[in-house]
Amino acid sequence: MWKIILNEWTYLVRNRILISVSFCFVLILFLSVFLGVLQTNNQFKYYETSKDEIRKKWENIDNMNPHGAAHYGTYVFKPQNLLSSLDEGVNSVVGNVLRIEGHVQNEIVFSEASQMQTISKFGKLKCSLLLQYIIPLLLLFLAFQAISAEKKSGRLKLLLLQGCGLSKLVWGKAISVWLYGLFLLFLTLFIYSMLNINQIDMDILTRLFVFSFSYALYYFIITVCTVFFSTLSKTGTSALTTMLGLWIIWTIFLPNIIMSSLEKWHELPSRHEFKLAMKEDRSEGIDGHNPSDNRSEELKEQILSQYGVSQLSDLPINFDGIRMQADEEYGNMVWDKHFGTLRSILDNQKKSYQYGGLVNPFISLQNLSMGLTGSDNFHHQEFLVQAETYRRSLIKSLNDKHAYGGSKTGDWSWTPGQDFYKSIPDFHFKTVLFNSVSNKYLIDLIFLIGWALLGVILLNMGINKIKLI
Repeated sequence: MWKIILNEWTYLVRNRILISVSFCFVLILFLSVFLGVLQTNNQFKYYETSKDEIRKKWENIDNMNPHGAAHYGTYVFKPQNLLSSLDEGVNSVVGNVLRIEGHVQNEIVFSEASQMQTISKFGKLKCSLLLQYIIPLLLLFLAFQAISAEKKSGRLKLLLLQGCGLSKLVWGKAISVWLYGLFLLFLTLFIYSMLNINQIDMDILTRLFVFSFSYALYYFIITVCTVFFSTLSKTGTSALTTMLGLWIIWTIFLPNIIMSSLEKWHELPSRHEFKLAMKEDRSEGIDGHNPSDNRSEELKEQILSQYGVSQLSDLPINFDGIRMQADEEYGNMVWDKHFGTLRSILDNQKKSYQYGGLVNPFISLQNLSMGLTGSDNFHHQEFLVQAETYRRSLIKSLNDKHAYGGSKTGDWSWTPGQDFYKSIPDFHFKTVLFNSVSNKYLIDLIFLIGWALLGVILLNMGINKIKLI
């Protein structure tokens, strides 16, 4: 079989058209990887610069009481993932900046797509476009005549008469085409690794290993399926037409059909419905700005009883800060309820979409590609959760300082000084390690392996069909 593979590669090397196409493709590949890494590095710089600038503004707050600082707020920036230069996933359409302030859980804004002047259907030149669409097409065009051309020319019978095993011949041709895909895949990863050699750690290496394994499986599926149709077809044209039609269904129609159906089955509320429901639930809580509110009165009586005094002016603390924090805690329950429901629906959509890998290996590849590069919705939601946790900690620190920092109820002119604001820690995103989330993508990997095994079975069936000719 290795002689057959060597012979096929000798033919490929002598094919000037293929060499020219491969050379141009490698240049485009290098350009896409380089530009992706350059963009990621620039975004790292912007992230650090913006983060430092916002932090300086926070630390230099002057003549402002804690509750005023809560309304003044701050910003947190979504850090750029090093691997997103390979597959940016949802990162280009979701926001990058989140405003942190009291009384409200804001939405993330300023997505890359919203700031682009032109938006094409396939997006900008990027590695994922080449890896998921272009390379499989190259493999398809290389493999569709693998057996049909041999049958049409009569060389197949001649090779069999010379003692060449049919199974070795077919598998040798299939593997030689697959190796071409692996060459382009590993070349991409090699270029990426060289451009980021100083930033790669064990977690990134693990992700890259599974990433390469996933793409290698998908290229194997595309190759053996194309060769399978070539074994059944009398002409290369019918094999090409059949596999090209299947590829279009896999990459264009099925993902859109399945996702559209899932959005109906697990339907998200409209923005208006979502905000209205939160507003209604929020109105039932303590109004931090309305001292005459009934629930606020109940809290006041509770605190007065706790300290054994009859009026707010006798309290050794500032009741305004306590009321504000009570308002925040009720608001947090409202946010948990409604945003938790949203995350649950999105999670159900994601899990259901993963089962689409049963009928479409491309879906499993996309899920794995985005998940392994940390650019899918799960990793995005993890950032939002960590940012919200920080917001609650920040606002509680401000309200507690307002309540127990030394001021009295009604004293809104009291300020704690810059040292207090400097003492509040900045937001630091805790990177999601692949080992902690690998189980979420196990089903996608299982489906790809299953499709690869099915491809082996189909190609062996195709070989048996040739024997009957």
